[in-house]
Amino acid sequence: MRAGHLVIRDYLKRLDDKPGVYRMLDAKGEVLYVGKARSLRKRVAAYAKPMGHDARIGRMIAATCSMMFLTTESETEALLLEQNLIKQLKPRYNVLLRDDKSFPNIQVTADHPFPQIRKHRGARKEPGRYFGPFASAGSVNRTLNQLQKAFLLRSCSDAMFASRTRPCLLYQIKRCSAPCVGYISETDYAAMVEDAVLFLSGRSTRVQEQLAQAMAEASRAMEFERAAAIRDRIRALTAVQANQGINPEGVAEADVVALHQEGGQACVQVFFIRAHQNWGNRAYFPRTGGAEPGEILEGFLGQFYDNKSPARMILVSHEPDNADLLAEALSGKLGRRVAIARPQRGEKAGLVEQAARNAREALARRMAESASQERLLEALSEAFGLDGTPERIEVYDNSHIMGTNAVGGMIVAGRDGFMKSQYRKFNIRGADLTPGDDFAMMREVLTRRFARLAREDPDRQSDAWPDLVLIDGGAGQVAAACAALQELGIDEVAVVGVAKGVDRDAGKEEFHRPGKPPMALGHRDPVLYFVQRLRDEAHRFAIGAHRTRRAAQTRATPLDEVPGVGAARKRALLAHFGSAKAVTRASLADLKAAPGISDALAETIYGFFHGER
Repeated sequence: MRAGHLVIRDYLKRLDDKPGVYRMLDAKGEVLYVGKARSLRKRVAAYAKPMGHDARIGRMIAATCSMMFLTTESETEALLLEQNLIKQLKPRYNVLLRDDKSFPNIQVTADHPFPQIRKHRGARKEPGRYFGPFASAGSVNRTLNQLQKAFLLRSCSDAMFASRTRPCLLYQIKRCSAPCVGYISETDYAAMVEDAVLFLSGRSTRVQEQLAQAMAEASRAMEFERAAAIRDRIRALTAVQANQGINPEGVAEADVVALHQEGGQACVQVFFIRAHQNWGNRAYFPRTGGAEPGEILEGFLGQFYDNKSPARMILVSHEPDNADLLAEALSGKLGRRVAIARPQRGEKAGLVEQAARNAREALARRMAESASQERLLEALSEAFGLDGTPERIEVYDNSHIMGTNAVGGMIVAGRDGFMKSQYRKFNIRGADLTPGDDFAMMREVLTRRFARLAREDPDRQSDAWPDLVLIDGGAGQVAAACAALQELGIDEVAVVGVAKGVDRDAGKEEFHRPGKPPMALGHRDPVLYFVQRLRDEAHRFAIGAHRTRRAAQTRATPLDEVPGVGAARKRALLAHFGSAKAVTRASLADLKAAPGISDALAETIYGFFHGER
């Protein structure tokens, strides 16, 4: 099959000067690269030249056997489409942001006389004020913890609030003003809500001045207990600011993005500045494909803000390629002007410098951890007699209580440590399983996992195939795992069972391999600690998945199975009748009288619970 610049040159005859997105594909039809262009013809013409490319682009051109094109109305539209396709297709030569989770916010609700303050993640659909983003759930939880001490706002749900007849523990430890039982008036509570909103909006000085004045007045009136309570609130606000570390005076709102490259790897550090306060930072390690800093930051910013709202100002350590175009696209998404700047001096430059220092240190730690991980993987391969150093290890464990709500958990580890985006849970649903039969459960989990893998990638070209499967169990579990793989015709995946010794003590594990006697590792062998860590992580993940499933079943009601009854109608029925049991016993006339329930739906519900299905 033809490949290289001559193949690319053939496409020039059919291209015009319109903006759009192009894809370069290899001999197997896999996408090598996705790019955008103001003029597709001019951009492709650059690739059609036989000389003048750097090593990375030269390799990409040499592997190109075909191309695909999609024209757009504007270059901005092409940029947005390019970043979406990169995230979807994950081409080898593109910059790829591999960790793209949403960020948590703090929400002050607005649909209740006594608003709730809480952590919120996801779309901002519910009424209220939102403050964020925060870099992690931990930073939100720490801030909420101090805000509860400072403003005594409730964190309980509306249902919990309505059911209280006496104050909860949060009131006793001075983290809530107990509005649920009338210990504070609606007016006084609203004043504290306003103070919290002012603080989160960046006017912390004003709030602290007001509290200091109130403390002085209470002290003069010899109300020392009230003065001490206000003093504790001031300390809580000071603690929030101390935890935030950086609190720039001249920067009200910005995202600070700094890049550091070393040893073929890159780290991008992002700081979130809102309301003159630092709301945390996070390190990212994008796959760069050997790209230059400008291309890396362009790809990172385009993918990073695909599902997030940018700040009004983005401060960067390097000028991104097509910065003006990127700013235009982000401005259109936010509905207001977004500026991308590379500051050279002053406070803004100091923020970028600090972010760059954090990026450099984070990359150094990651490279050190990767080197250590590489040595552990090599030692693991030698200990278990594997054919080579494993690139991907999958660890399986089951969790259940007397066979109920059984869940199988799969965790994945590799050269970069735990790969949490690859974790999977399996709700075990075999109808013919004996409750508590761990062997059959493991067999079902592995059958489902590898049957799908064989169906989706029969040629085993992707990196989703494991080199080693670790099973939490002994010889019986290993036999069940091997039987499942043999039925699927898979015999080249190594399987090892990790079983605790006769005393069930950690450190005395036995390792079971098909057709070989059990073996043990030295008590202080690093490989033993490594395998224990893998096993414990699988155990933690499986237990968490089991608890989630059990909790969901606990919350389930008979109404969940009624066709046509969604979440909103279920809430309406429960509010009207008081309980699910009352709904099941209600007459047809009572059901028709319930708000939001049509006559037809009332007949469906009545028939469902009275055998007329």
